[in-house]
Amino acid sequence: MKRYQKMLPLMPFALESFDLTAYDLVISSEAGPAKGIVARPDAVHICYCHSPMRYIWDLYPQYYSNSGRLTRAAMSLTSPLLRVWDVTTSARVDHFVSNSAYVAKRIEKYYRRKAEVIHPPVDIDRFSIAETHDDYYLCAGQITPYKRIDLAVDAFTRMGKPLLVVGDGATESLRRLAGPTVKFIGAVTNDQMAHYLARCKALVFPGVEDFGIVPLEAMASGRPVIAFARGGATETVQHRTTGLLFAEQTTASLMNAVEDFEQSFDSFDPVALRTYTQRFSKRAFSKKMADFIGTVCGKEAGVGDPFCSG
Repeated sequence: MKRYQKMLPLMPFALESFDLTAYDLVISSEAGPAKGIVARPDAVHICYCHSPMRYIWDLYPQYYSNSGRLTRAAMSLTSPLLRVWDVTTSARVDHFVSNSAYVAKRIEKYYRRKAEVIHPPVDIDRFSIAETHDDYYLCAGQITPYKRIDLAVDAFTRMGKPLLVVGDGATESLRRLAGPTVKFIGAVTNDQMAHYLARCKALVFPGVEDFGIVPLEAMASGRPVIAFARGGATETVQHRTTGLLFAEQTTASLMNAVEDFEQSFDSFDPVALRTYTQRFSKRAFSKKMADFIGTVCGKEAGVGDPFCSG
């Protein structure tokens, strides 16, 4: 659904209208208000939280400043009420699971709740190691301000090194920032994305993500990652083993990391990179989640049965 964020003030009414009385286990998966469902009193509600709603919490100033006048007026009126509702409904959740330790800290900050960390699944089998690689670096994903693609565009323009930017959302100002070595590819198919990942020299990841699937997709393709040392990337990119982390979210810091990477390029083994990603596979995720559900349901029921029962 397009422009779903404009419907956010209505989501609490929709969610609370669901009739879930037939279920003794409810699992909500959200980066928004899904945890606001009303389960029956004896049901177990597990929320797999990808993040508290960023557009009313930590990214509110950014969304506000990038919105039109009418949207800003609506945000000023509805956001305080949504924050109250968001915190209040966190009490409806029996157990939180977060997709990263970074998100777990945000859950504790806003909801004052602890969360089990289970990293999300990555479809490792979609990707493979290419026999050879090309000379370009890659930025991939939907282009939004917090991903800081502008840092990569600026850095590679200054260095005169090839950079491909894959994904929708490139603004005219971003395109004007780019020099002749930077190319914007736009949206691509899954197969095309796998091709670009397998053939790149390295993935450049300059933003702060709650977790970040693309770095692991690059590693599953045998390619290392150059990432900003904050957020979910610090839980997947091992410095000088699966890639490099740069300390400051600046053009200069990224340029230094690229130069450092090129000096140590031969130390990154494609097979070892792909092997490393197996801990984030669909199978690994399913086992961890099933074990967690079995444990908490057993505790709630007071028995050792790994399944909840009413």
